[in-house]
Amino acid sequence: MRTLLLGMGNPIATDDAVGLRLARFLGERLAGPGLDVVDDCSVGGLELLPLLEGYQRVVVTDAIRTRGGIPASWYRFTAARLTETCHLSNVHDANFATALALGRRLGMALPPDDEIHVFAVEIKEDRVISDQMTPELEGAWPCYSAEILAEVEALLRA
Repeated sequence: MRTLLLGMGNPIATDDAVGLRLARFLGERLAGPGLDVVDDCSVGGLELLPLLEGYQRVVVTDAIRTRGGIPASWYRFTAARLTETCHLSNVHDANFATALALGRRLGMALPPDDEIHVFAVEIKEDRVISDQMTPELEGAWPCYSAEILAEVEALLRA
């Protein structure tokens, strides 16, 4: 199964770089045939479609901020859990789910929603320009990076 490991984020937006760092970390440890790594993706929406086309499975690493979330905790879900944009007024409003739906309607060869796996780390700060993560994320890195590595290894073996 051809798989893309896609690290998303901004390398100079403090904790938002965690997805990029995770993709590099995972890519170094899981390199092999059938796995392509893009460890520095800072585009979204419709611009993602050409990157995903032709893959049967995608593993995305990214940052997330939820109400009441605890920094350095992490979540795993598939694209099947994403909700589409209700009112699309221009291309800047296309979220991931909407972009996938549009790409499929256009006949693009995209992986099914249940083969797009998102690993998202709860962040504390993404509005300060810095190439360093916060102490909360940096201090917990050994733990959550190892946990996510184990999950992705199991996923790739399946």
